[in-house]
Amino acid sequence: MAKSSPGQFISQVKDEARKIVWPTGRETMQTTIMVLIMTTLLALFFLGVDTVFNAIVSWLTSLAR
Repeated sequence: MAKSSPGQFISQVKDEARKIVWPTGRETMQTTIMVLIMTTLLALFFLGVDTVFNAIVSWLTSLAR
């Protein structure tokens, strides 16, 4: 990789920064809502899995008494 001067580097950074496409407020809100929904669904799923495993382990330990 060729070294560039600090001036060239700053110019390249500015050129790349112009290419950034920021999401709209609506897109940001939709993405946020989807993340919250998926997080809630996963939390409920893992709560269910944990409850089932807890019941199994409790049953197995009760057999060992």
